[in-house]
Amino acid sequence: MHEAPGHDSEQDTDNPPARGPSRRGFLSGLALLGAGAGLAACGRGESSPSDAVRPQPTGAALDRALRDKVKSVVVIYAENRSFNNLFADFPGLQSPLAQLGKDAYAQRDRDGTLFDTLPPTFGGTLQVGPQTVDGITYDKDIEFQPALPNAPFALKGPKGEDLPLGLVTRDLWHVFYQNQLQINGGKNDGFAAWSDAGALTMGYYPQTRYNLRLWDLARQFVLCDNFFQAAFGGSFLNHQYLVAGRAPFYPDAANSPARSQIAQLQSDDPLDIRLKPLAGSPNKAHDGPPQFGPSAITPDGHAVNTLAPPYWPTWLRDPERPDYSKPDLPNVLVPQTHEHIGDKLNQRNIDWAWYAGGWQATLDAFKDSGSIPRIPNFQYHHQPFNYFQPLGPEHPEERSKRLRDGGLGEDPSTNRFLADAAAGRLPAVTFYKPQGNLNLHAGYADVASGDRHIERIVKTLMESPQWSNMVVVITVDENGGWWDHVAPPKGDRFGPGSRIPALVVSPFARKGTVDHTVYDTTSILRLITRVFDLEQLEGLASRDRAMAGRGQALLGDLTGALDLS
Repeated sequence: MHEAPGHDSEQDTDNPPARGPSRRGFLSGLALLGAGAGLAACGRGESSPSDAVRPQPTGAALDRALRDKVKSVVVIYAENRSFNNLFADFPGLQSPLAQLGKDAYAQRDRDGTLFDTLPPTFGGTLQVGPQTVDGITYDKDIEFQPALPNAPFALKGPKGEDLPLGLVTRDLWHVFYQNQLQINGGKNDGFAAWSDAGALTMGYYPQTRYNLRLWDLARQFVLCDNFFQAAFGGSFLNHQYLVAGRAPFYPDAANSPARSQIAQLQSDDPLDIRLKPLAGSPNKAHDGPPQFGPSAITPDGHAVNTLAPPYWPTWLRDPERPDYSKPDLPNVLVPQTHEHIGDKLNQRNIDWAWYAGGWQATLDAFKDSGSIPRIPNFQYHHQPFNYFQPLGPEHPEERSKRLRDGGLGEDPSTNRFLADAAAGRLPAVTFYKPQGNLNLHAGYADVASGDRHIERIVKTLMESPQWSNMVVVITVDENGGWWDHVAPPKGDRFGPGSRIPALVVSPFARKGTVDHTVYDTTSILRLITRVFDLEQLEGLASRDRAMAGRGQALLGDLTGALDLS
């Protein structure tokens, strides 16, 4: 789970495996779509076949159509997968993996030289072992595919079989500074060199077309193939961008308990992205991963890698004030007071909430303890609103209303989100975060379990009384350190980072299309802002100014994925 070091092309040609009974009957319209039939590009400046018949509203007319038709927006926020890792050759992509030339994927060492072969997968492929899936036992610390060519590769097991989606693979670095070095100005040729997992970053799952439920959802609704994580690096910062569109800030960090968390750079420029390596850090990627000290805070005070929330639940509980973090810890962020999307919604009297899987179970099981819960893997930095003073323990009514329990598993009797969805009680703006073992995060979750869980969530939403006026956005927080080849747009010093999968599921979706519009995580905030006629968050305005100042087109607001004619 650590997101800070020291602390924290070939298209598959195998025969498709048979579909299991669990997939039979899922979303009945899929049989009509076939293996990509009807997929059309609908990116900016292009249109799907239906658009030619029904011209789409624009400007004020689009605003009216949005506000008339869309009454609820639901965000399902999973974890740590690049676009290539799951959707590398989905039909209709603007830049499919199978069509890439070597210049688009070849990786370079830390000195800029091309690799002959990729570095080893340091520490093996799996996080823990042995693991048994489909009758095959996989041991930890085995590099299943040694001496790989300098290219992306299909993840395989020791007998050459496709690596099952049900295995928990090892975690990879996904950190603010390294992500920028990996992207390398849009060349995306530094992933293997600046990863702690070596070659593994270049791996992708080749069988997702056959047994990934998200692939089926993308066929029926809309897959966005130019959607980028809003910020470089890991979960902590991208969760903050999802709710506030900006990085948190640690005032006077150099004179605080957090001073040890300030990044040591190779120059005095706080905008430098080059961390100073520790003594003995290998110069060559084949000799091992680079070694750095903590880098949670920039030299000018922005929190960019994982810091714990100031309120319980957090890493260490204050025994004197059990609703708070233990004081004076270097890896805990001070309470934040800048505006987030909830503040903007409150100003318009629009109801909203964040449902966190495992939230109440964590509170109940450890209410008299300062120990860290292990099951159900509740991740403290995945509850971004728990960092904000107006939602802290001093405001119990607002805290209880907005920071809700997402429950456990998929039983509505224990999952408040599913119960509220089924009963049509979801707030107008709803965020849902699956519990840790169901969120797709390498290192402690597998792909198959999270994929099944999201399918269940979507089915429940489609049966909800609110469905006819709903837009659902399914995405992940960041790439998890997995390679992607599409260059992010130039934004500001904090991002956007690597490309990630995103789906738009709605009665208003341009069904069966791939949307090529350029988006990032803040596009979700832009959609919410437009639907509910909110004042724009300063973080969004700041990125807009940076992009407009270079003459760039601004990021989309996801309306390109909707048919509102």
